[in-house]
Formats: sequence, structure tokens, C-alpha cells
Amino acid sequence: MLNIPGVNNQVLQARQYCDSLVSYQRRKTRAVNIGGVPMGGTNPIRIQSMTTIDTMDTIGSVEQTIRMVEAGCEYVRITAPSIKEAQNLAEIKKELRKRGYTVPLIADIHFTPNAAELAARLVEKVRVNPGNYADKKRFEEIEYSDATYQTELDRIREKFTPLVKICKEYGTAMRIGTNHGSLSDRIMSRYGDTPLGMVESALEFLRICEDLQYYDIVLSMKASNPQVMVQAYRLLVQKLEQENFQPYPLHLGVTEAGDGEDGRIKSSVGIGTLLEDGLGDTIRVSLTEEPEAEVPVAKALADRYVSRKTSVVIPEITEYPINPFAYNRRHTREVINMGGHQVPRVIADISRKETITPASLFALGYQYSVPLDKWNITDMACDYLFLGDKTIDFEIPGTLGLIYNHATWLKEKHSARAYPIIAASAYKAGVQKSDNLNFIYAQLSDVTPDLTNALQADATAVLIIDTHNQHGLAEQRRLFVELINNQCTVPVIIGRTYSNLQPDQLQLYSATDMGGLLLDGLGDGVFISAPQVGSDKMVNETAFGILQATRTRISKTEYISCPSCGRTLFDLQETTAKIRSRTSHLKGIKIGIMGCIVNGPGEMADADYGYVGSGPGRITLYRGKEVVKRNVPTPEAVDALIGLIQEDNNWIEPQAVNQ
Repeated sequence: MLNIPGVNNQVLQARQYCDSLVSYQRRKTRAVNIGGVPMGGTNPIRIQSMTTIDTMDTIGSVEQTIRMVEAGCEYVRITAPSIKEAQNLAEIKKELRKRGYTVPLIADIHFTPNAAELAARLVEKVRVNPGNYADKKRFEEIEYSDATYQTELDRIREKFTPLVKICKEYGTAMRIGTNHGSLSDRIMSRYGDTPLGMVESALEFLRICEDLQYYDIVLSMKASNPQVMVQAYRLLVQKLEQENFQPYPLHLGVTEAGDGEDGRIKSSVGIGTLLEDGLGDTIRVSLTEEPEAEVPVAKALADRYVSRKTSVVIPEITEYPINPFAYNRRHTREVINMGGHQVPRVIADISRKETITPASLFALGYQYSVPLDKWNITDMACDYLFLGDKTIDFEIPGTLGLIYNHATWLKEKHSARAYPIIAASAYKAGVQKSDNLNFIYAQLSDVTPDLTNALQADATAVLIIDTHNQHGLAEQRRLFVELINNQCTVPVIIGRTYSNLQPDQLQLYSATDMGGLLLDGLGDGVFISAPQVGSDKMVNETAFGILQATRTRISKTEYISCPSCGRTLFDLQETTAKIRSRTSHLKGIKIGIMGCIVNGPGEMADADYGYVGSGPGRITLYRGKEVVKRNVPTPEAVDALIGLIQEDNNWIEPQAVNQ
């Protein structure tokens, strides 16, 4: 039985947060009508996004909404930070209906109950954040007795009840949307900055709704850290069942995911992990790009589950040894540089190349200088090359290992850092092995007691796992359960093969399939084999991007960048690109780039530095959650940010990194 603080452990069974861990079953939820486009129940996973135009720009908002709808958006969210924006929602809706668009509109509310109460009379749904709807955040730690805490709950009930009654009267739906970075001081003081605090923040508001017999509710638990986000949603589902709440539909999203491939991979790790277990009824992918660019990404994630089947039956799990609500890396022994306390390793597949030269390694993070006769190794240099039956005739970098099919390895075994990959059946039959390192290829059906016993007794063994099951994450997770329950501590490389995909699909699918395991502490490396899907460089960078998004191996700067909205006080896309161009070499530094004070500093969560819009043409800079400089003119702000990093001795000159 798992021991989760704040959770009733008596109700925790093997399926405590989803219907099944081995077969795909979408969670059965209450259907909520949102302007004639119902969510939850047997309805498809809905796609939504948010406008970035100033809400007071009626025509601009309408035209952007139309672009989003034509891209596939089924709900459109619009910010309403004050009464005037809430009032203008009526004009936006009127113009949309005049042009023949009936898309349901959602008012996004922060801090202003009066704006929410007005918007609830005008649009189909309102979103409230329990962290700032009835509380102001001052980053204070407050001591509460049970009595004084109840007094605070009574205050919240008084402030929130009018909105609930209006929603009930007008048939307006509501999303109670918790954000990790904007938990109230009250919640932080009682529960800490935890997934449990996120869940309790929403449940306090949900209890009021149910007391008033209002049930048209959607819930969300967003965070910029996919690990926190996934744990919070799982715990929410468990708590809803434990406390006999209605099975409300879930809105999935990773906040401030950023842009480009990083934003897509990070979103897929969080959203995809939950979709794999049947959780989620609507998706919003938060990218620092135009909102219509978010829609195809969300749709690609959702479409994967339209006809999801478990193509080969996966054995049931009778004893689930993994804590789904907290990160604990699986205990493994160390073999060379894998397992134990080593970071997860990356294997690149170049076995299908016609010939392999030093130039073949450039895309994989190794740059050979002919004049200097030396290798430059980047932060995203793969650790091993899978060569199959190919061979090389040049000296490899000292950090690189080579993996050959067993028959070819027998000819190359005296080469430097050459290791075999051996099929599980051949391994059990006793073929010749390396004295140092052997990769054993296996699928779930191969993992029998005699194999786990042999692997446990072999200090040179590393397992490379694979699956051909359509529900592959579940099958590979089941394999890990078998190893753990048999006390087998062999390091495991998560392998997946992809074909007939577009490069962007590869990023989304592999981030889901591998990221979901890594978030649960499973896996000591990744091996993406994607013949004819994108370039070697893209596949290699995708592998490192997955490790970065799961926070299991940091190889580059991380940007926590909000997706822009009508509150944004500067050009987020241009500014993010400018900051990235100046700081992308600062490995391990996390920089939050927030369009306005609503999304900062709390929404930056665990960023090391923050760049936040504080007024037209003005920026506030943060060190963590501490304000360092206010009202910095925008033209000077990026230089001021770099100056702050330099003050903390965290700056490295770009040329020093590349030497």
C-alpha cells in the first residue's frame, strides 16, 4: 500500500487514478453543455485555445477567433481582466454571430469577481482561478488554526456564491482552474507548494458549487512543470472519487510551455501522459505563438486516442509498486555510465546510413575539427551510437560508445568501446558476451523469471525494451512493474521505433510515450529509432528535449514563456526570441518570460529569473520570486536581465561554451 501524505491510503488500489493501467479506457465523466458543444461523457476530446488580441479590440478579437475556429478550435477563451473587457465580450459575441460563427466563448477571469459575474451573463463559460479569485498573493506564510482557516473558507464562500448562482441561472458553465504558480498564501501556508495544495485549492471552490447544486463544472490542474501537472491531475481524480464528488471533466494543459519544439515536447509530456491513461476531456496547448498554431498540436495529441486499442492483451497488474503522486526514480545498479545516479543516456540510430564518416556525427552533437584534429562535444551529444551491422574506420570521441548487432560485434569486439546488442532468447541461450557492457533487447513477453534472474546476476547487463503494441506506454510500464516486483535492478533504456510519421508527429508521440514513463521515475535512457522520419539532428534533439521536459537530464536553457493574451504588455514572440538568442547557451538556467503581472511571478513557478510586463513599455525583473528591478524600459530590459544573471555569477560567454 502506498503512503501518500494527505491521501486516504485505504482507497488506493492498483487503479487509483484511472480506470485501467493496462488497457485503454477513457475515464467516464459527467457531460457539461457549453453553448451547445458538450464536453465530457461520450463526447470527443475537445480542442480549445485563447485569443492574444486586446479584448477591447472587437474586430481584431473576432478575426483572430475566426482564424482559430477555422484551424479546428471548438471553444475560444478571451481574457476579461476588468469590467470593461467583460462588457466588450458582448460586442465580440454579437459580431461573431453576425458573421455566422457560433463557437462557445469562455471568459478568463483573474482577481475580479465583478467581471466574472458580468461575463457569466454574456458568454457560455467562465474560468476562475481559485488562487486569485478571492485572495491576494503576497508570498506570506500564515499560521492558521482550524477555526481561523474555517473563517477564511466562509469568506471565500461569501465572495464566490454570487457567481455560482448567476452561472446556474444563466446555464453558464465554469472551469475551476488551479495553476501551480498562483496558489494563494492561504493554501501555500497549509499545504505547501504541492500537487495536494493544487487539488485542495480547487476542491474548496467545488464544495461550494455542489452545496449550491451547481454541477456544470470543468476542472484543471495546470503547471509549467509537467511532472507537477501530471501528479496533480492524478491526485485530483483520486480525491474526487474518495470524497464522492461528481466525475467532472478535465481540461488538460501545461502552462507557459514556450515555443517551437520545446513547447510541443513539454506539452506532449504532460498532456500525453494523462491521455494515455484515459484522463482528459479538452486540451489547450499553451505555446508562445499565434493561437491558431496551438490547435493542430492539440488535435494531433487528441486524435491518437480516437481509435486507441490494446492490440495485444497486457497482463493485469495485481501489485502496483509505483507511487503515481510523487517522483521516485526506480533503483538500479550502475553499469558503465548508465543506471544508478547517472543521468539518462541517449542512443542514436545511424544503422541505416550507407556509409558512416566523422561528418555523420555532426548532427548528433559531435563536431570534428580537421585542422585541430579534435572533437568538440556539445551538450546534446548522444552517448551511444547504434550501428547495427555497419562499421566505422575512424577514431571516435572518447565519450561515445558503439552498439553492434551481436554477429558484427564478434568481429569488432576488440575495438574501443564496442558493445553488443543481444536478443533476450540468445542471451538466455548463453552466447558470447562483452566483459564490460551488454545490451539485451526485450519486449514484455520476453520478461520471464529466468530472464530477470539472469539479468540481476549479470553486472554487465543493460536492458533495451521495445513494444509494438498500439498501447505501448502501458505495455512498457507493465514491463517495469515486472522488473520491480521481481527485485531486478538492471538499468533500462526505453526504446521506441516510429515510421510513416511527419517530424512534428514524431516529437509529439515520442514525448508522450517516453515522457510518461520518465515522469514516473522509469528509465535510464532513451533510444528513438525513426527511419526516414526527419533528420538525425531532429531525432537526437527530440530525445534530449524529452529528458529536459521531464527534468531528468538538463542540457539547455529552459524558457517558461506564457502564450500571450489580451493582457500582454509587449510582443511575447519577439521578446522570447530575443532573450533566447542571447541566453540559449546557459545550460540549466530557467528563465520565465511573462506578458503581465497576472502570469508572474507566481506562474513562473520555479524559474531562476523572471522578465514580466508591468506596464506599457515597462518590465519588472525577478530573481526567483523576488522583485529585483521595477519599471525597466523595454529597450533596456534584456540587457538588464543579462546583467542580473552576471551579478549572480551564472553568466558564461557564448564563445566559452563553444570552445
